[in-house]
Amino acid sequence: MGPVLRWITAGESHGRALVAVVEGMVAGVEVTSTEIGDQLARRRLGYGRGARMQFERDAVTVLAGVRHGLTLGGPIAIEIGNTEWPKWETVMAADPVDPERADDLENSARNAPLTRPRPGHADYAGMLKYGFDDARPVLERASARETAARVAAGTVARSFLRQALGVEVLSHVIAIGPSQPYDGPPPGPDDLEGIDASPVRAFDKAAEQAMIAEIEAAKKDGDTLGGVVEVVALGLPVGLGSFTSGDNRLDSQLAAAVMGIQAIKGVEIGDGFATARRRGSQAHDEMYPGPDGVIRSTNRAGGLEGGMTNGQVLRVRAAMKPISTVPRALATVDMATGDEAVAIHQRSDVCAVPAAGVVVETMVALVLARAALDKFGGDSLAETRRNIDAYQRAVAEYETPAARAQASG
Repeated sequence: MGPVLRWITAGESHGRALVAVVEGMVAGVEVTSTEIGDQLARRRLGYGRGARMQFERDAVTVLAGVRHGLTLGGPIAIEIGNTEWPKWETVMAADPVDPERADDLENSARNAPLTRPRPGHADYAGMLKYGFDDARPVLERASARETAARVAAGTVARSFLRQALGVEVLSHVIAIGPSQPYDGPPPGPDDLEGIDASPVRAFDKAAEQAMIAEIEAAKKDGDTLGGVVEVVALGLPVGLGSFTSGDNRLDSQLAAAVMGIQAIKGVEIGDGFATARRRGSQAHDEMYPGPDGVIRSTNRAGGLEGGMTNGQVLRVRAAMKPISTVPRALATVDMATGDEAVAIHQRSDVCAVPAAGVVVETMVALVLARAALDKFGGDSLAETRRNIDAYQRAVAEYETPAARAQASG
C-alpha cells in the first residue's frame, strides 16, 4: 500500500504550461485559484531576482478536483500557463514541426543548440545520461521554474493543514552568502506579513541590509549567491511520522523532499550539524512536568525525536548553492567540439534564496499533510477532524498527570 497523499508535476520551463496533480486529498478542503496565485506571487519575491520575473507571470487554472472552492476527494489538477508561449511554440512544440516552418525553426536563435554545459547544473550529466547532443531538453525540465507547479500543489496541502489541524507553515531567510546566520527564536504566523515585505524575506531586520549588500556586491562582480532558509511549522500534534522503519521517519521524508528542490545542497532539522559538536548534556531538550503535560525550555531537536513530531515547533533549514548560471560565465567544454569554452548563459537571477524559502515551505507542507493523512485518515475534512479530535483527547488524557491519577483510581 502506497502513501495516502501523492503529487507529481509535469512541464518544461518554456513549454505551454506546467501541471501539478495532487492525489489523495480529502473532500471539503477550501482552496481557490486566487489562493494558489497568491502563493505563486510569494515565490517571485526577493531582492536579486532577474528580469525574467517580469516575463514569467503565473496564469493559474484549476482543471479538476475542486468545485466551488472545495476539494472533491478526487485527483486535483492545476495548470500554470506560460504567458511567453507564443515565442516558444515552435521551438518547444510537442508535435513534429510543419515542414513549411522548418526554416523558421532552423534560423531561430531560441533553437540554437546549447552545447556548453554549465558547471553545477544538470546540463552535462543529463546530456550524457539521455543521449542528447543539446542541453535544451535537460535544462527545460531541470529549471527551477518547475517549482511553480510544486508551490501550486503545496497550496492545497497548506489549506488542509490549516483547516484540519490549525498548523501554519512559514519561512524566513537566515543567511545570504557569507552574511552571519540568524540564530534567534523562530518567527510566528503574525510575522509572515513583515517577512514577505522584506526585500530578502528576513525576519532579522538587523541582518537585512547586510544581505542586500552581499547581493549588490555579487551583481557588480557578475556573480551569484546562495544562502540558508529556515522553515517552521507551528501547531503540529505529537506523533506524526514513526520510528518503526527508516522510510517512515518524518525527518527522512522531509530531508528527501527538501533535497529534491533544485539547487538545495544541504538540510538540517533543529540545530542539526551544530548538535554534533556538543556533548549530550547540551544537545537534547530536557523535559519537565507542566500543568497541561510535558514542557521543555529548549528546542534543539527542531520538533522531531525518533522520526516523530514531539509537539514542539518544527524547524527545517535548507542550504541553497549559488545559481549555476553565472553572468561572467565559468569554464566548460563544448560537447560538440571537445574544445575549451565558456558556459552558456541565459537570463537568470543573482540570488533566489528568498524565493527558495517559499518552495521549501511547499515541500514541508506536502510532507506534513501526507503524514497527517497517513495518521488520521478520512475521506472528508470533517471525518479527518473527528479522528484528530479523538486522538488529541487520548493524548491529553495520557499526558496530563491529573487525568492519569484519576484513571488509575
